[in-house]
Amino acid sequence: CSRWEEEKKEDGVKWMQLEHRGPYFVPLYEPLPEDVQFYYDGKPLKLSLATEEIATFYAKMLDHEYTTKEIFQNNFFHDWRKEMTSEEQGIIKDLDKCDFREIHKYFVEKTEARKALPKEEKQKLKEEADKIQEEYGYCILDGHREKIGNFKTEPPGLFRGRGEHPKMGMLKKRVMPEDVIINCSRDSKIPEPPEGHKWKEVRFDNTVTWLASWTENIQNTLKYIMLNPSSKLKGEKDWEKYEVARRLKDVVHTIRAQYRKDWKSKEIKKQQRAVALYFIDKLALRAGNEKEEGETADTVGCCSLRVEHIQLHRRLDGQEHVVEFDFLGKDSIRYYNKVSVEEPVFKNLQLFMKNKDPTDDLFDQLTTTFLNKHLQHLMDGLTAKVFRTYNASITLQEQLKGLTNPEDNVAGKLLSYNRANRAVAILCNHQRSVPKTFARSMQVLQEKIDAKKKQVEEAQEEVKKAEDEFKDTKDAKAEANVEKKKKLLKRLEEQLAKLNVQATDKEENKQIALGTSKLNYLDPRISVAWCKKFGIPIERIYNKTQREKFAWAIDMAGEDFEF
Repeated sequence: CSRWEEEKKEDGVKWMQLEHRGPYFVPLYEPLPEDVQFYYDGKPLKLSLATEEIATFYAKMLDHEYTTKEIFQNNFFHDWRKEMTSEEQGIIKDLDKCDFREIHKYFVEKTEARKALPKEEKQKLKEEADKIQEEYGYCILDGHREKIGNFKTEPPGLFRGRGEHPKMGMLKKRVMPEDVIINCSRDSKIPEPPEGHKWKEVRFDNTVTWLASWTENIQNTLKYIMLNPSSKLKGEKDWEKYEVARRLKDVVHTIRAQYRKDWKSKEIKKQQRAVALYFIDKLALRAGNEKEEGETADTVGCCSLRVEHIQLHRRLDGQEHVVEFDFLGKDSIRYYNKVSVEEPVFKNLQLFMKNKDPTDDLFDQLTTTFLNKHLQHLMDGLTAKVFRTYNASITLQEQLKGLTNPEDNVAGKLLSYNRANRAVAILCNHQRSVPKTFARSMQVLQEKIDAKKKQVEEAQEEVKKAEDEFKDTKDAKAEANVEKKKKLLKRLEEQLAKLNVQATDKEENKQIALGTSKLNYLDPRISVAWCKKFGIPIERIYNKTQREKFAWAIDMAGEDFEF
């Protein structure tokens, strides 16, 4: 039996044995050399160690957009002053008078020097890192040696957050052993804390899968050390997630019929639930949880949409009943979309917006909890999130069916695969900003294409010349030469076609992030089956890390797998 199908444990129990070394704590702060100085109001000022360390966090980020933002500056200065000695607090009163440039330069040069190290030195550093990975990066879980995902604590620094996060610039404190709860099995060798320290607590809880946890000081949320995605435990969880989404396939028609009926319900609460569910299903919107104000950036999902986030158009661009969405979703990524909806949905939205202010909730009667309760009632294990997984996977499968041409070469088939993946990323609104290196790498590719075109033209000339020669001489040697030149031309034309495909792919992909859906929303068995069916090596779709994460799917799926 494969490791994916070992005996199931009783409900709620995740392991019988768990042994590990505890987290690896990032090294302590190394003070700056004497000749690297901080200046206040134009004069050098020697800082106490704690104050200096925090100054380096800001200095390292000088060429970052963050340090130009007022909210970042204010939060940083406020937190920095709290850590200063009273003497320093008396002197340092104005961030504008602080000069971090020399410190910044020092770290830039340090980074450059590290990049320029000779190969042997780099190899030595790699070996040291590998040694730490060997010692701290593995645990024993039920007799298997499993890889740990993030075995190092996060280093201290300044909080960044996504988008316009109200807490950006705040001081993210160093995690100490005294903050850490260790979780392992009672009979295991319990990890030793670093010398002179003790753990906050050691517990033996086999109903959870984390190895260590602590509370980070900015959002007061719990952070965990977990197993690597390639581990059996994570693989099973991943597999279950897609199995739930596959079960939705059998009932989705019933659910759709139900919410269409509820559009005409007499209860506004039901109407709102039905319209929200339509959006979640049709547009793959996230559900959107209730959030504390001022704790996070102002982002919303479906249930937390406000009146200001949508505009209704009876007719727009030749379509009827158009809803124009414009809001910031998870991680402050803008969602902008114009969608033609069915008339009852349009009328419902008009009703939901009646007599409301722009900042009022669109679905004022609806909470995510209420929606998910209803979904659980329709199918065991169903939540709003399952719709995103289901719609993403089904879209990939249908797009691959429609786009793949069995006659294409590998490059052509891979372009079709990426196009199918892009359709999913667009559905899920997975965007990225155009990479900084995009223009340059596109230019390099274009130069390659131009050079190749020239080679093709020259080869065409050569073929013509050889054919003329054969006409004149009619001998076997000239005939063989024609064949040789034609072969070369064909090879060059194939190479040119491949480069053109690359350019198309790159251009279509510049603002779309494919990775998120590939790792989190797409049943890997669909891709594995596609590879097996069309003879595409799996490593052309998944890199090494991804192949480890999806080992369960590579094991399980044959070429005729249907999601």
